[in-house]
Amino acid sequence: MRTWLFVLLCLPTFLKAQSGHNHGQAQQAGAKLPPFKQYTFVAPFQLTAYTGQVFTKNDLPKGKPTMVFLFSVECDHCAHMTEDILKNIDKFKKANILMVTPFKLERMKAWYDQYKIGNYPNIIMAAEPTRQIVYYYDLQNFPGIYLYNKKGQLEADYEGTVKLDTVLKHL
Repeated sequence: MRTWLFVLLCLPTFLKAQSGHNHGQAQQAGAKLPPFKQYTFVAPFQLTAYTGQVFTKNDLPKGKPTMVFLFSVECDHCAHMTEDILKNIDKFKKANILMVTPFKLERMKAWYDQYKIGNYPNIIMAAEPTRQIVYYYDLQNFPGIYLYNKKGQLEADYEGTVKLDTVLKHL
């Protein structure tokens, strides 16, 4: 009898842990969902591209899946993820990659130049120093990965280090 009681009490937690999404797993029942979970589309904020041009989600190429990659210019995990993406860029050729940092444009430009992002036409890098995007995605740990299907609907989200194979299965 104790075994069944244990299974019944632990099963919901086990199933939740196996859901494939890791963001907000610790949210308590009844807690308000973060905006990206409520609206399930790419953050609607104005971003600033390398050239200083204003960019929004409406400027993303249509009909392609999109990976939003929130990164910090001070994050080693973000640097490693950027390197992994660039090494495997051919696997991302059918997707948009929107890399956004909450740091000022000057800091983002250094990252852009270091990784030669201009050589990759499917990568759009932008700065959003008001940090609204961090609040929209309720980001607690960098990097944040948010995957949208070709219709622009949220498919999956990950916070912290995630393997590229996990990301690619959603694109």
